Amino acid sequence: MNREDFPLLKNDIIYFDNSATSLKPKCVIDKMNDYYSNYSANAHRGDYDLSFKVDQEYENTREIVKNYINAEYLEEIIFTSGTTESLNMIASGFFGNLLEAGDEILITTSEHASNILPWFRLANKLGVKVNYIPLDDNYYVTLDNIKKMVKANTKLISLAGITNVIGDLRPIKEITKFAHQNNIFVVVDAAQMIPHEKVDVKDLDVDFLAFSGHKICGPTGIGVLYGKLELLEHLEPINLGGGMNESFDSPEQTYLKPLPTRLEAGTQNIAGVIGLGEAIKYIDKIGIEKIKQYEHELRKYLIDKLLKIKHIDIINLESDSGIVAFNVNNIFSQDVAYYLNKYNICVRAGNHCAKILKSSVGVTNTVRVSLYFYNTYEEIDNLIELLSDYDKILREMI
Repeated sequence: MNREDFPLLKNDIIYFDNSATSLKPKCVIDKMNDYYSNYSANAHRGDYDLSFKVDQEYENTREIVKNYINAEYLEEIIFTSGTTESLNMIASGFFGNLLEAGDEILITTSEHASNILPWFRLANKLGVKVNYIPLDDNYYVTLDNIKKMVKANTKLISLAGITNVIGDLRPIKEITKFAHQNNIFVVVDAAQMIPHEKVDVKDLDVDFLAFSGHKICGPTGIGVLYGKLELLEHLEPINLGGGMNESFDSPEQTYLKPLPTRLEAGTQNIAGVIGLGEAIKYIDKIGIEKIKQYEHELRKYLIDKLLKIKHIDIINLESDSGIVAFNVNNIFSQDVAYYLNKYNICVRAGNHCAKILKSSVGVTNTVRVSLYFYNTYEEIDNLIELLSDYDKILREMI
């Protein structure tokens, strides 16, 4: 689907590492090149036409993001360097000033490092407790298991919308409804969710949400922090500097600008912001439901083929996304990846930044195939042919 839009695919590459980062369509590349070539001024700084053009394009992306995730206000859209920075800002800038020793944060063992380490830091700094919601037999999160874990001191549930190894889609709307009934905040890491699912923050009613542009055919180094306006007003800026202040004459006389500028100190990744807007327009034109349906069909095709290979062990047989994690019996996952690389097939191998998931699945490293709409059945056939010959893998993996 739409393969002609992606210049990299002309290089005889089979790209199955879309959960790490997606490929970039030509329209995004051209949009960013247009900025660098024709109006490469700073944003919100100049009193001349080029700078006004930058301001217009920059703020137009904020409008695009707001509409895409159905936020209530433009001020709820904060540009960051990506999901990691967004989650750190949420953890340190908001919850670092709210939580107290003995308060509990609930996460799962299948979270990405970016949705674990900021909470670990609060545990060490403030004495809050980080505990894990049990996963079911498919390594999924269920509302029932959350209900069993919630206690009087539970103040926050922070979860990925879709995880990056198991690929399960969490019931965020139901979780948020229950959490709010118990005065618990909900933070969503939507890095893997935004490229594959319709995200409506008002419908989900989440308190904070974060995602990265490079997962949704946009540039690297750009992301979004969404928060309810009344909560963002209490988020202390992590970065202080140019652009976000009204004036400063002394420590006692320092005044900051209103949202969203207050949380976007310094010169932002302007080309990245502009590219993100173009990427979202591109995905929206194709249709997220069309993308989702095609991915599910591809995944079923891949699973059916893998099940016929006796030396393949599939970790997440059931999944709501295009992610398939597996191992080849008695062969280290990265050796499998090196073998496939000889045939220009790109997969991910290792722990995928989910380093405590092993406590739940009993496996430390896996080979991960993550599909997107520009992948094909023929590419899967090529992968299956290479994986089917166990002796060939042993001969060629190094």
